[in-house]
Order: sequence, then structure tokens, then C-alpha cells
Amino acid sequence: MESLEITGRAIIGFFTLLIYARILGKKQISQLSVFDYITGITIGSLTANMVVNLDIRAWNNWLGLSLFILFTIIMQYTTLKFRYLNKVIVGEPTVVINNGEILENNMRRMRFTVSDLTERLRQKNIFNISDVEFAILESSGKLSIQKKSQYQPLTPKDMGIPTEYKGVCTEVIQEGEILEVNLKQINLNKTWLLKELKEKHNIANIRDVFYAEVDTSGILYIDLYKEKSKSFTNPSDYKGPY
Repeated sequence: MESLEITGRAIIGFFTLLIYARILGKKQISQLSVFDYITGITIGSLTANMVVNLDIRAWNNWLGLSLFILFTIIMQYTTLKFRYLNKVIVGEPTVVINNGEILENNMRRMRFTVSDLTERLRQKNIFNISDVEFAILESSGKLSIQKKSQYQPLTPKDMGIPTEYKGVCTEVIQEGEILEVNLKQINLNKTWLLKELKEKHNIANIRDVFYAEVDTSGILYIDLYKEKSKSFTNPSDYKGPY
């Protein structure tokens, strides 16, 4: 009987989380603020407790979970309306480097050490603090950086070179299956795709294609199940168990 009860609670908990995750929106599963992080952990803990703790009625746990979700939604709307409250609960970005100068007081207030700063800079391929013009510690803990102008990469705009529009590619084949709906969205069809595969890529069987996409200029990119590269350089010096 306990196994059946746990199974039933697990099903309820699973679909409850699925529904509430959609209600809470994308913010809860994106880069988390401290508040979102804490609510996420609490929601998971309440759900797990509802599933396996048979000493407490499932209804009581489900009610507690639902109320916590409700309070979270209310808080989200409240922080949208009241800017000051949003600063208190969610926090706000803090400048840690200004005009190439480290702001020690701001870092100390955020309990952010120089080691933390240099580590985040290295993660963005910046090994000299002198290369940085501005650095901002976001409320999510992410470090946003603007390099000094002389260290920023050269772009076609800087060189006065015109560029063509480059939009999002459209998937047309996934694991040997043609995505005809996607083809229609870009005004193409299955006949065109099969012709491209056969005449330009010498592929007669669609099942040989693992993935294919079309870019905005109409060029077809293809990846086959059969790898072309027989060998490659392994950056690791340890083979490992897999």
C-alpha cells in the first residue's frame, strides 16, 4: 500500500511542479537571483516531502506548496510594481570596476573578493584587469564586462564593411525525420529537400541524416549519422573510463 501511495503522490507532485513551473514563467529557470534560488529550493523540498513523507497527509503538503507558489507569484508582481521593494528583495547591479579602477568599497559591501573578480574575468578570457573599462556584478551574481576600446574586437562596422542579414537557421531534419512544418515556414517543401540531398550531397536515404538545417540564404547544413572524421586531437591527457 505504501508503494502505491508514494506512486500516487509522485504523479501528483510531478504534474503539480510541471504546471507551476509554467505559471512561474521563464525567470525561475533562467539565471537565478538569490530570491529565485531560495524559492526554487523550497519548492523542490516541499514537493519531495509530499512524495515520500507518509506521516503527513498529502493534502497538507500540497496546500503548503500551492500557498508558497501563490506567495511567490504575488511577490513577483509586487516587485514589478514597486521598484524600491524590488531592490530590497532581488537586489540591484553593483559596479566593481569603473574606468579601469577597482571599487574596493562596493566589492567589500557585496562580499566580493579580488580572487572572485579575477576568476570571473578569466572565465571571460580576460587575464589582465587593466583591459577592463567597466565591470558590473549583476543581481544574479553574473559579471558583465566592457573592455577598454583598444582591447575590443574589430567589427565589420569599424572597418566600414557592409554585411548581409544573418537570421536564425531552420531545422528541417531531425534524426532521419523530415520536419515538413518547418519547411513550409520558409516556403520550401519535401521535394526540394530530397533534391538537395541527392544532387548536392549525394545522399539517397533520408535515414542517413542525423540533423539538417537551412540558413536564411538557403544553404543547407547536414550532419550524418556516420562520422567523417576517423580521428581527432583529444585535448585531455587522461583517457578516462568512457
